Amino acid sequence: MTTSASGLNAKPEALGRVTFLDGQGELPMLEVSTAWSTAAIYLHGAHVTQFKKKDEPPLLFLSQCSRFAEGRPIRGGIPVIFPWFGPREGLAQHGFARVKAWDLKEFAPAPDGSVSVRFRLPECPEAAAFPAFTADYIVTVNQSLTLQFVITNQSRDAEFIFENCLHSYFEVGDVTAISIGGLKGVNYFDTIASFVEKTEASDALRIASEVDRIYLNATGTVEIRDPRLGRKILVEKQGSASTVVWNPWIAKARQMPDFGDEEYERMICVESGNVASNTITLPPGGSSTLTVKLSSETLK
Repeated sequence: MTTSASGLNAKPEALGRVTFLDGQGELPMLEVSTAWSTAAIYLHGAHVTQFKKKDEPPLLFLSQCSRFAEGRPIRGGIPVIFPWFGPREGLAQHGFARVKAWDLKEFAPAPDGSVSVRFRLPECPEAAAFPAFTADYIVTVNQSLTLQFVITNQSRDAEFIFENCLHSYFEVGDVTAISIGGLKGVNYFDTIASFVEKTEASDALRIASEVDRIYLNATGTVEIRDPRLGRKILVEKQGSASTVVWNPWIAKARQMPDFGDEEYERMICVESGNVASNTITLPPGGSSTLTVKLSSETLK
């Protein structure tokens, strides 16, 4: 089934469209097409697995070994991490949002050719451990990819304390050739070194071994410069105080059953959210919005 905009003041060739498909593992997915780009979004986890501008390599990395199955996270793309980040004793890694089938609430092709799709996390048993809340996720596709993750505390008398993160995996030509800018002077927890707190001293972070860093009070734009693919990727954000940088490198890549042994060479995660000491506390009736804009430009 293909659904496209109608009755809008725009030329037909400029209108975006949404196509409903059976994806891998027969999981339902949406294919979004615009004049500039295409994207793929699974209802499973409200998971964006692809964003590709025309005449450019894919922006997002997706593992060829990823499992597409109910109850299993998808490896690559943009997992939605909520309501906790990392491990939690007796519970699933990175929360439950990324393994739930989200409800598709609406899609809205705009006159300028953009397409926005809104999802809502449905009620589930795991949410009963928290105050009443709603979680909405709006994905807008055009020349860039914009993600808005909106949490509202519906409780009348209880605070809602949570972490969130949009766990973006980026496709790169060679991870050892890229540089990551925008984090100099920012304190971070180095999880490889038992969560020792350090300060980023480099103008341009280079990857030459396993890296897993949680940058704190990091609100600025991050730039990934990729000479092999001839582009730079910009990660712009609002409502985010944390940036996470991750690459599993050789040994850990071989330990992960849903990740190819050599795939670490062509991916880097630069994640935006609010984790660790940047955890969010929402008062009764309060809401928060995490907005992330992902774009790319030719490297000059």
